[in-house]
Formats: sequence, structure tokens, C-alpha cells
Amino acid sequence: MPFYPVQEYGPLMKGMLIGGLGIVHVFTAQFAIGGGLLMIYFQWLAKTGREPLARRFLEGFFKSIVLLSFVFGALTGVAMWFTSIQVGARTIGVMIDAFHWLWATEWLFFAVEVIAGYAFYRTMHRLSDGARMTLLIAYAVAAWMSLFWINGILSFQLTPGSWPEDASVFSGFFNASMWPALFFRTLTSMATAALVACVVINLIPDLSREEKRRLIHRTAHFLAPMLLMPLFGAWFLGVMPPDSRSWILGGSTVMTLFLGIAIGSSLLIGSYAALGLFKGKLTINTATAALLCALGLGATAGAEFVREGARKPFTIRKALYSNSIAPDEVIALRGSGAVANDPWPLRDAASYPNDQVRHGRKVYRALCSVCHTEAGANGLTHLAGTWSPDQRRMNFAKLQMTKPFMPPFAGNAEDVEALAQYVAWLSANRPKKWPVRQNPEELRRIQGWLDEAGVLPATDEQRIAAGRN
Repeated sequence: MPFYPVQEYGPLMKGMLIGGLGIVHVFTAQFAIGGGLLMIYFQWLAKTGREPLARRFLEGFFKSIVLLSFVFGALTGVAMWFTSIQVGARTIGVMIDAFHWLWATEWLFFAVEVIAGYAFYRTMHRLSDGARMTLLIAYAVAAWMSLFWINGILSFQLTPGSWPEDASVFSGFFNASMWPALFFRTLTSMATAALVACVVINLIPDLSREEKRRLIHRTAHFLAPMLLMPLFGAWFLGVMPPDSRSWILGGSTVMTLFLGIAIGSSLLIGSYAALGLFKGKLTINTATAALLCALGLGATAGAEFVREGARKPFTIRKALYSNSIAPDEVIALRGSGAVANDPWPLRDAASYPNDQVRHGRKVYRALCSVCHTEAGANGLTHLAGTWSPDQRRMNFAKLQMTKPFMPPFAGNAEDVEALAQYVAWLSANRPKKWPVRQNPEELRRIQGWLDEAGVLPATDEQRIAAGRN
């Protein structure tokens, strides 16, 4: 097992940091992708004379896309790569090794997107309608193709197909969840672009209320495909692994809550579009448009949280657990110990009271820190601080039965004891002195619990049996 230098963020959980960046980046990217399609539609309206204000809207809307997508979107994209490498270097490494040519292809399409967009921005006032349409089609196709490649790689993490067995790029990329996720993201991108466009329309100066209403109702056509979202959402749920589906449908309260946020926000947007825009022929002012955009961001946040959480206990299903340990490495680590080959020293090692607590800190860093903090978000002291000493030992040893969306404990009995002492020490507010516990009988019991739990994710039968005991 390789060890990587890790960055910790105090009370902020690593997953929260990358998740927050990811939500903002995905929302911005959706805007850019759907915006390309929306601009083609408005260029067609301008070219055919169906909407006299289409050209004015198009130029204003595209400037917004340039500011958001090319600048803010690019910055958050770089931040995503930088943070991902710090948080999950091995996961990113596996995905780059498996799909390096596909990443290169995606970057090529992104380059085409930037070139076409910049060319349109610099020359749009001097181009004919046909040339404008050509550049916009190039921009929109390149943006959507960038989504196509990234979506397949991200979907691979949940449903890698036969890739773990045959290492085939195509079986990994064209996986079971790739197509429903692609169609769902395309519809989401169209809806996001429509919501942002409503804000832009309200900010265009010197337009009358009636002119704004007319443009907004043109834009609202891109909200109509939301009717298909339940179909693609159900398709996505249907192809998920059964245990992953169970987490979001009640097995994990937090994931079920975020699924509800995604569905509820989407329903509110769709209901407003259907009843207010299409049936009631209402307009949308700046405040309402901003509120609908906020709901769209909430829907994106909920959907991204569910997509990430549904992979547990894996970060790449069947290949890497959420702590970046491969399933076949757990057996070896049960013998050698979780941190026997960890070359990285502890920061402020002298502040720990003894070697056992220092050992526990390294075990926490290797096995737990990607999803837990010490005392902040999802903190170990909050989750296990009130357990008795034997509860800590047994629950850590039988980790995948304690919480079935967690990976098996990848260490030996001494690691379990060290981690238990580390959590106890933290819960006691880090006293300067702390006794060393090396009771042979306790270690034998821990080893028994490790053997009982095994080295694989818990089965339904094991979880039921554990609940009876």
C-alpha cells in the first residue's frame, strides 16, 4: 500500500472541502454547457427574425458565460484538481492511469470550447449570422463533449463494470450509470442555463416589462425538458448497486435527506415553471430569478452529495475503499499493521503523551482522516467519545458491521487498541499524561473481533447477526 503526504483542514472534513468546491464547479459547468445550447436557440431566433431582442440578449448572456465559465469555472476546476490530489491522491492516480487518453480527449474539447468562445466574444459584432451560428455550435458541441467524457469517468467510480477484472477502458467508461447520468446532467444543464438567463434578462437595461416577459418565456422553453428528469433519475437508481441504492433510500439518514433536498428543489423549480410560466403566463423579476437559481444550486448540491455518498464504502467500487486502500491489501495490513510502512512523521509528535497515542494518531491519519475529523465535522470524539473502552475496540474492529457503508478495518489488533486510546485521549481533552494499554487478553479479544468481521464489506446476513448480538 502506498502512503501519500496528506493535508488536513482542522475542523473541516476533507470531503466537505472538496464537496463544496465540487458543487460550485459543477453548477458553473452546467451553466456553461446548457448556455451553449441556449445561445444556439437565441441565435436561431435572431437569424430567423422570430425575436427582435434575441441578439441583444445573446450578447449580454454570453458575456456572463465568459465571466463565470472561463474565469470562475476554470479557477474552481483547478482548485478541484489541487484539492483532490491532496485528499485522494491514490484515487486520482488510478483514474488518470485508467483513462489518461480520455482525459486528454476531454482537455482537447475544453480547449476547443475556450477557443470558440473567445473567438465569438472578440468578433461577434462583425460576424454574419451564419458565422456566429458556426462558432456557437462549435462552442456548444465542445462543451457538451467535455461533459460526455467527464461524466463517463465519474460514473465509473460507482459502476466500473468489468474494469476491476479486465482493466478495459471501454468497459469502465461505458458503464451502467454512464448513460442515465449523462442525460440527467444534460437536462440539468439546460435548466440551469435557463434560470441564470432569467437573471441576466432582468439585468439588461432599458427593457420594458413586456419585453422582459417575452424573453423570459422564450428562455423557459429550456425548463420544459425537466419533465424527463424523473425518468432518468429512476433509471440511474435502477442501475446502482443494491447496497448503494439502500444508502440513499433510507439506509443513511444524511444521504436520504440530501436526496430529498435535490428532489424537492427540482420539484419547486418545475412546479413554478409549469404553473407560473407556462400556465399563468407570469414573468420573473430579479429577486424571483435569483431565488430559483438558489434552488437550482440546492438541487445540484443534493444530487452531488448523493452521487458521492452512494459509492461508500468505496471511492472506486471494487478497486479502492474510501480511505484509498485496495480490498486485496486489507489482508496484508491485518498482518503487518496499518502504518508499519508509513514514512511520514507526525507534526508536533512531542505533544502526544506516549508512543501508543502517536501510533493511534497515525492510524487515524491513514484509515479515518479522509472522512472524519478529530473533533470537528463528523468528528471521532463526537461519534465515539462516549463509548466505553470495549465498545470502541469492538466497533473499530468490526467497522463494516458497525456502519455498513464503512470499509473493513485495515490493520491489526495493536492498531485497533492504539486508535481506541487515541480517541479516548482526545475525548479527555488531551491530558499531558496517558497510560499505555497493552493487555494481552484485550488484544486477543480484538483479534477475535477482527477475525469475525473478516476483510470484506459486510453482507446483509452479517449485519443482521451483528444486530442480534
